Amino acid sequence: SGSGPFPGIIDLYGTGGGLPEYRACLLANHGFAVLALAFYSYEDLPKVMKEFHLEYFEEAVNYMLHHTQVKGPGIGLLGHSKGGDLCVSMASFLKGIIATALINGSVANVGAVLRYKDITIPPLGINPKRIKVSKSGIADIIDVLNSPLEGPDQQSFIPLEKAECCFLFIVGQDDHNWKSEFFAVEGSKRLQAHGKEKPEIVCYPGAGHYIEPPFFPMCAASMHLLFGKPVMWGGEPKSHCEAQIDAWKQIQAFFRKHLTGEPSGTSSKL
Repeated sequence: SGSGPFPGIIDLYGTGGGLPEYRACLLANHGFAVLALAFYSYEDLPKVMKEFHLEYFEEAVNYMLHHTQVKGPGIGLLGHSKGGDLCVSMASFLKGIIATALINGSVANVGAVLRYKDITIPPLGINPKRIKVSKSGIADIIDVLNSPLEGPDQQSFIPLEKAECCFLFIVGQDDHNWKSEFFAVEGSKRLQAHGKEKPEIVCYPGAGHYIEPPFFPMCAASMHLLFGKPVMWGGEPKSHCEAQIDAWKQIQAFFRKHLTGEPSGTSSKL
């Protein structure tokens, strides 16, 4: 630790919007300089997810790259859910990114149009008829998204082979928000098909969508802002809790390894 400079990370959350800062604060306690980045539904940012401009995220990357407390030559990205596919897009199109960690992220652009200069990536198609609703009124949206492997939906697959960084996929195998493991595997196949390094994929059986830092209570279901109804996130409490403890160590070890050049021995400190 000490006075810095520190390895830099930009931290993004998902479709809940606003500015959750707790994960960034916790990472900062472990010797990282972390920018929690809001991207909608916060202050003067758009209230709804309609389209995102990568230039906004590029400003954040450049701010970090030139910050006196950030140790270069590049930075890391950490994204959960929708924040995950935004991180994949940032890594694919922007310079200065060395390591990208996704927590139940997607490799297809989801929920809103993405624009950068003259590039437009449409959102993956959805079919609301595939929503299943339980007796208690909670929706299971696992099958709602189309596959990014067929038809026009292939245009939503983010060209992650353009990225010049290492990837870590943290996957909850009981994620009911979307098929995180499928996305990680397809991302890996695409990277390898283009001669890129195979990403690290860490799978947790029994873990749901909201893999938070250790000891956060499991969120089994809550309101989904895009669908306007409560949805189940998946997860079996004990397995989910254990996954949160391990994933937190994996994420820190990944960033230490790629951003500081230190050996990847995981510290026993949480």
